[in-house]
Amino acid sequence: MKQVLFILILALFTSCENKQEKILPIERPLTELVYASVTIQPDSLYQANAIVAGILDANLVEEGDLVVKNEALFQIINNTPKLNTEKARFTLELAQENYQGSATILKGIEDEILAARLNIKNDSINFFRQKNLWEQHIGSQVEYDSKKLRYELASNNLKALKSKYNQTKNELKTAVKQAQNNYQTSLITTTDFTVKSKINGKIYALYKDPGEIVNTLEPLASIGSATNFIIELLVDEVDIVRISKNQEVLINLDAYKGSVFKGTISKIYPKKDERNQTFTVEAVFNDSPKVLYPGLSGEANIIIAKKEAVLTIPKSYIIDDNKVKTEDGLINIETGLQNMEYIEVLSGITKDTYIYKPE
Repeated sequence: MKQVLFILILALFTSCENKQEKILPIERPLTELVYASVTIQPDSLYQANAIVAGILDANLVEEGDLVVKNEALFQIINNTPKLNTEKARFTLELAQENYQGSATILKGIEDEILAARLNIKNDSINFFRQKNLWEQHIGSQVEYDSKKLRYELASNNLKALKSKYNQTKNELKTAVKQAQNNYQTSLITTTDFTVKSKINGKIYALYKDPGEIVNTLEPLASIGSATNFIIELLVDEVDIVRISKNQEVLINLDAYKGSVFKGTISKIYPKKDERNQTFTVEAVFNDSPKVLYPGLSGEANIIIAKKEAVLTIPKSYIIDDNKVKTEDGLINIETGLQNMEYIEVLSGITKDTYIYKPE
């Protein structure tokens, strides 16, 4: 009875195992890809800002206009720089007058030096006369010390005045140079009421209307290339280390359903966006669509590696990352390239090894 029961259990187990789905590994081309979201942007895109605060007098362009480098875009009204220029000019004139004019500060110190030279000459005569008398034992110690002290004080005073003169001269010279620089800077600012284009390109957006207050922080317009566009890719942080320049990219744009465009990685930005845990990568079209607009979106696959004929199995047959179930039980395998569906088998099984799908 026990033997019959064992046979029945064994038959039931064998029947269940036989019903388990099994396949043979297949050789096929395999391409490993990294997914990225896509946004199209004009090349050389930048925001034009005013260099001075004021009131926007006129928009000299409209959205969609083509512009050339140094073309005038906006006219701004601002009187503050003119007042600053007048103030800088007055400061410069005052600095020059203090340094070179008839009422110069240096002239007063020169007069003090002249008086100090007369004093030291007089005190020198008195001191050396008293010294000669003292050496002849004529006169008192008090008289000798008094004349000597006056001479030394006069000498030190002259040295101090000369040092003051040189220091003041250097300070006034520096003040003139600073005033000249400030004046030249104010002249540049005064003439910079017109915002000009930095590139040959296209006006993609205007943010201010005539009569509005503008400042140096808020942009007036977005300007970029009219003909060249870049592909802006957002790549997950877990994949960024596998991305490198010159890798091929396959792009699907929502505006061109069913079409696949090829591109090439051109730039990798090293700073991570902490909000969405992604890195920005740029690519260029190998052959771009005829019509593109900023902000067009889509998806892309970056080709990491590809092989023409490799032994593969479905990823759904993998157990614990590196095992498969065979007729001989669980076997460790070494894997290579993979995509969303298949994974390359480098060793552990052959194309003649049946593997079972995990339950």
